[in-house]
Amino acid sequence: MAAPLAPLTAAAVLRLGSRGLRHRHRLLLASLRPCSSAPPPFAVPAGARRLPTPPPPPAPRRLTRTLTASATTAVSEPQTDLVSGSTKSSKGRIYHETYGCQMNINDMEIVLSIMKNEGYDEIVPDPESAEIIFINTCAIRDNAEQKVWQRLNYFWFLKREWKANVAEGRSKSLRPPKIAVLGCMAERLKEKILDSDKMVDVVCGPDAYRDLPRLLQEVDYGYKGMNTLLSLEETYADITPVRISDNSVTAFVSIMRGCNNMCSFCIVPFTRGRERSRPVSSIVREVGELWKAGVKEVMLLGQNVNSYNDTSEVEELEPGQNWQLSEGFSSMCKVKNMGLRFADLLDRLSVEYPEMRFRFTSPHPKDFPDDLLYLMRDRYNICNLIHLPAQTGSTAVLERMRRGYTREAYLELVQKIRNVVPDVGLSSDFITGFCGETEDEHAETLSLVRAVGYDMAYMFAYSMREKTHAHRNYEDDVPEDVKQRRLTEMINTFRETTKKNYDSQIGTVQLVLVEGPNKRAPKTELIGKTDRGHKVSFASVPIPHTFEGDEARKPVIGDFVEVKILRSSTATLFGEPIARTSLSIFHKNAMAEKQAIAV
Repeated sequence: MAAPLAPLTAAAVLRLGSRGLRHRHRLLLASLRPCSSAPPPFAVPAGARRLPTPPPPPAPRRLTRTLTASATTAVSEPQTDLVSGSTKSSKGRIYHETYGCQMNINDMEIVLSIMKNEGYDEIVPDPESAEIIFINTCAIRDNAEQKVWQRLNYFWFLKREWKANVAEGRSKSLRPPKIAVLGCMAERLKEKILDSDKMVDVVCGPDAYRDLPRLLQEVDYGYKGMNTLLSLEETYADITPVRISDNSVTAFVSIMRGCNNMCSFCIVPFTRGRERSRPVSSIVREVGELWKAGVKEVMLLGQNVNSYNDTSEVEELEPGQNWQLSEGFSSMCKVKNMGLRFADLLDRLSVEYPEMRFRFTSPHPKDFPDDLLYLMRDRYNICNLIHLPAQTGSTAVLERMRRGYTREAYLELVQKIRNVVPDVGLSSDFITGFCGETEDEHAETLSLVRAVGYDMAYMFAYSMREKTHAHRNYEDDVPEDVKQRRLTEMINTFRETTKKNYDSQIGTVQLVLVEGPNKRAPKTELIGKTDRGHKVSFASVPIPHTFEGDEARKPVIGDFVEVKILRSSTATLFGEPIARTSLSIFHKNAMAEKQAIAV
């Protein structure tokens, strides 16, 4: 048997040059092809370019026999000792960055799962060591896109200077990295990204991630890979995401994709497509796997999460029969045939996993029917925090935004939520400087912030997006300096109200899920969140357990801890740990205390 080829090093690649490297690659392919047991090829989407069949390579006698296993490993796993010391076979090292919302984080976990199943199972912590660079993008605001362009310039520099970087030891990659732009920006800009100084190799939209392995392979044949087709069905329900943070006790679970609301300022329906929901059974399965892995809190995700509608497991109802809007709200989309709603999903999850917390984002205020609110009141493991995006406090601006409600209807919903769900926390989204916004309309927004008293808020200056209703029908007529001044005023107003909310927690006992050490004092303090989403810092000291009677020990990540709140800042509560406990025991004790007070 002929001796196997020695593993290639970066220096050897430079000595061979591109022609020598291609010739060596052909020889290896020729010897491996007769004994290949690769899975069936990926299904090529309709209209997509098929890869050409490479010409038969020359086959010198010394390489006509099948390569040994060690030679195969040497080809598929170059220089792993320089990066991780791994001995596993991988088609290419991946580096990834994600910008934007929680949905994008979950999408990257889906992408990594797809790539892992295709043999790309090695993740590196820096782009200099990568052969594939994924950048998952956000298109909501221009600022987010500018950050992506800056990173793409750097990645292009790494690619352009690859030979010099290898020679000087700054790069550990055997090949120039393939750069792939994923997500909403890929969907919005498409060819513009591929044509921009040739810095990007692959553009892949949020509904085409299954096609990534094929798109990357096209690059090997000198093509650019692009698939930005939107789907009416894709939910990735059959894919178990690869969790980016293995030691975290919190996780994201996507339950639906897309949005039908068509707000005039929003690009999401054009980059994410129309609404479609995962089957309840697939969500329950994924949550069960997370529970077995030690996850204690799950965030249910969707562009419009509380419009969830699963018709896969039940017979469809008459149009609108199971679709109850919040009082005073209207919808821009047509009434649909309805199956299992968001309240049905939350009901099942909270019953099957009583010691797991559940949160959800991002909802639309129109989709808060009574049954959802009463379920939140009755289930202790559904967190008392509701994200209620207002966008503005002016009815006139709300109408231009096509939000489907008035200021008065929004405030009535806030009051109803607080009447049904005691001690609920509210968060929101706000935009300053939308088309035609006057100083009086801006003042109405500030007064809404004061009236509601939010715990948290995401506030931005308006950034017009192409394709949207506003882009087609309105003028972006508020000067940028005015937008920024109004944004500053809103942030200052929010800080005034949120400090009052945090101060109101002083003296109470809160249930805190420990998420890790406090970065400001990692050796002496821990940090976690209450069910209202407040960060709580407390001392890492031995404390007893409320129901096992075991010896005192320090809390660890994943423990639920009773903490008495002693003081607050504008963004953090500080307290004294009392005991380790569980969701059910804490709730039982809290109910007993309320009954004792009532008597």
